[in-house]
Amino acid sequence: MNPSLPLLFGALVLVIAFIATWRLSLRLDNFSFVDVTWALSFAPVALLYAALGDGWATRRLAIAVLVGAWSLRLGIHLWRRVASHHPAEDPRYQVLRDRWDQPSLAKNFLGFFLAQALLVWLLMLPVFLICRNEDIGFHPLEIVGILLWLLGLAGEGLADRQLDRFKTKHQGNRQALCQEGLWRYSRHPNYFFQSLLWWGLFLVALPTAWGWTAILAPVAMLFFLLKVTGIPLTEELAVAKRGDLYRDYQRTTSAFIPLPPRS
Repeated sequence: MNPSLPLLFGALVLVIAFIATWRLSLRLDNFSFVDVTWALSFAPVALLYAALGDGWATRRLAIAVLVGAWSLRLGIHLWRRVASHHPAEDPRYQVLRDRWDQPSLAKNFLGFFLAQALLVWLLMLPVFLICRNEDIGFHPLEIVGILLWLLGLAGEGLADRQLDRFKTKHQGNRQALCQEGLWRYSRHPNYFFQSLLWWGLFLVALPTAWGWTAILAPVAMLFFLLKVTGIPLTEELAVAKRGDLYRDYQRTTSAFIPLPPRS
């Protein structure tokens, strides 16, 4: 099989999934559903790369299970959140609506959705390389990478559960600000641990031929989390909603890496 075919098939799956989500979002007038598609789309692409790869079968199975487990956990978590708020839209997408002119709104969101598809495709580059690794047995770097992935999976899941528990406890209080558990040490611990996942995958891919190119995945994830749709939009909305309460949180708490709170 042509080595590039899995990448082409993966791109095709992603384009179809995100265009279908865009059409559904237009029909329901709620663009929040792209978050669910983004999370769930990793699982089928991981299975595709594992099925079409010619690497060691145990490695292909392991990476498909790891990526699939994370994808399904996050996808189900986001589906519950989006479904519980529908037809209300995530405030981040309300911000984008306000920034884009109404006549070009649908076209701009299509571009945004396809950019998400491109991000998933880039993030899955390490998985493609890993599934082509024919070496029998796990390299020490792979073991470290898998442990880092598991740490990221556990940390992200814990941060999400702590935030959900806090929101349930303070339901109806729009000014309530979670500063418990991991949220005491980072304003975005879920994003931090999500980033760790991709650094772990990079380490797993590093022993393969051209494995160094997999660094595009964690760098792309960091860029989107720190500069695009992650922290910037979330913080802008949090300040608008909570004012000085959130500004105090910004002054005392690390934005990304969990650190002891500042006095």
